Amino acid sequence: MNSRERVAAAMRHEIPDRVPVMCQLALGHYFLHSEHDPAEIWFDSEVFVRTLSEFQRRYRFDGFLINVPGRPTDWRRWLNSQRRDGDRQVLVWKDGLVTSFPPDDNGHTTAADGSDLPRADAARTDPADPATYRISGYVWNTWHAPGLFDVPAEADLGDPAAYPDWLTGGLRAARAACPDVSVHMEVFSPLTHLLELFGYQPALMALIDAPELCHQLLERFTRIVTAMVRCYAPQQPDAILISSAFAGAGFISRGMYREFVAPYEQRVVQAIHEFGLPAYTHTCGAIGDRLDLMAETGLDGIDTLDPPPLGTVDLAQAKAEFGRRLFFKGNLDAVNEMLYADDARFRQAVLDRLRIGKPGSGYILSSACSVAPRVSPQRLVSLSELAEEFGRYDRP
Repeated sequence: MNSRERVAAAMRHEIPDRVPVMCQLALGHYFLHSEHDPAEIWFDSEVFVRTLSEFQRRYRFDGFLINVPGRPTDWRRWLNSQRRDGDRQVLVWKDGLVTSFPPDDNGHTTAADGSDLPRADAARTDPADPATYRISGYVWNTWHAPGLFDVPAEADLGDPAAYPDWLTGGLRAARAACPDVSVHMEVFSPLTHLLELFGYQPALMALIDAPELCHQLLERFTRIVTAMVRCYAPQQPDAILISSAFAGAGFISRGMYREFVAPYEQRVVQAIHEFGLPAYTHTCGAIGDRLDLMAETGLDGIDTLDPPPLGTVDLAQAKAEFGRRLFFKGNLDAVNEMLYADDARFRQAVLDRLRIGKPGSGYILSSACSVAPRVSPQRLVSLSELAEEFGRYDRP
């Protein structure tokens, strides 16, 4: 059984040869341990996919997630200069903005004076006028350097035809280069788009102070996300992940999840299912009180499942209550059990997850959230070694 078949079987609750292993690595981990420059990994689709596949082979993972959209092949033509500033890589764009990459974290784009870029203002946002809520740089599912790939104000981003061919370039390259590997694609939850639009604190306040405005914007963002699904799905990913990182109890209540998250993610799930693909969601932190609401959206699986103290999910309880309905990916504490733990504690944590998750299939061994940049590469190799030894199923 190859890696692609192994993950597919686990997601369908069929019995694979062993528990599959598939961790999402923080971009900072690639920056620290790859031969490629951070800017190339972030802005060059070919380099990004090559890096993902290189690390998948290095750690013997069964799949990888493409968590940024494709980029235009000529992205460098917008560059004015680049330099090293200590241990940082710094890019200066022709419009004067600056993107700085620390050695172990995502790049951050600022104005030339170092100030943050402006966000939209809820008090001046008109859902009928995209010009009032399209912010420079936040285009097509993620942050680009502002001014690079902005779309015309009149473009209907709810129409798949509005998106350029290179948007799916990374996914197409991955599918062609890795036919036996489980390749997943990521889109962002409508709520995440709302948070990025206003900034996190103002957006959370808007959910309370201007709920109708938020619903109107969430409706529009849902059209955009489903349009992106319809761009990606024909390129044959093995699953599509809805990144909904900020929908846990640390940000919003269970009632607010029911109102502002579930109905919109349900429509994204339905769009994914139109193509016969598994849909699962990534929500960090304290989600133990809303697993039932997440299941009601119709999704097929849940990613992260942070255990205490980072989150509130007990894997055994989640599997007992929802394991026949959902597949689970994660539950290894990426900080306390993977980064800071000694070897004995790390090994026992992995064995515990295999013991709990393995019965009846439906489990993918993984860090709960992204693997921290400075987790030891050897520790990641050992995940697959332990799954190979202790995660095997007895097959007739």
